[in-house]
Amino acid sequence: MQYYKVAQTGEVKDGEKKKIALNGKVMLLTNFQGTYYAIDNTCPHMGGSLYDGILEGYSIACPKHGSVFDIRTGKIIKNGKIAFFNLKVSDTRAYPVKIEGDDVLIGLE
Repeated sequence: MQYYKVAQTGEVKDGEKKKIALNGKVMLLTNFQGTYYAIDNTCPHMGGSLYDGILEGYSIACPKHGSVFDIRTGKIIKNGKIAFFNLKVSDTRAYPVKIEGDDVLIGLE
């Protein structure tokens, strides 16, 4: 696994998020209580940008249909809805994050 510097710790404060472009992927970097997490930025249902969603604790909601993902694992917490129809949404991918000094690094295989 190769780790890439994507930010400084001061750039993403507690409860904040940042969109990261790395090696042809767009990821969402978040900070919750001093721990950083990275998942794919694109909702697997219809491609909504999770960066535009609401971050609350360990969860981020897709702005398009309200699907909620765990920022630690990328697992779906709650499927969204369109009108009266419940959606079946897949998990999104999570990436390992490590801190070296003030650098935030994301691991890619």
